Amino acid sequence: VQLQASGGGLVQAGGSLRLSCAATEWIFSLDLMGWYRQTPGKQRELVATITSGGARNYADSVKGRFSISRDNANRNTVYLQMNSVGPEDTAVYYCKALRVVVSGGTTREYDYWGQGTKVTVSS
Repeated sequence: VQLQASGGGLVQAGGSLRLSCAATEWIFSLDLMGWYRQTPGKQRELVATITSGGARNYADSVKGRFSISRDNANRNTVYLQMNSVGPEDTAVYYCKALRVVVSGGTTREYDYWGQGTKVTVSS
């Protein structure tokens, strides 16, 4: 699975931005897709995820402001709608896909990452 993240850029505090993650496979075949972010010197952190069944999970810091969704028409794109952004949202945002394979009683997880798209929020 290859992932291509896009949509980052410079936005003023209080503004909105939408990130896109295009996958080379049908996203409904993947067990989970999500957005993570990283700032210099810090570990990559979860922002939002969505399972193949549509269950969503958000970091406390973005609840009520960010929304993850899927393109149900094209079925290969996941979005992150970012509203009411603040300087604390400045980071490189990465798209991730997870595939879980169960075979012969063994469960394996495969992570796939996009290249990252930079979001800068000016105050």
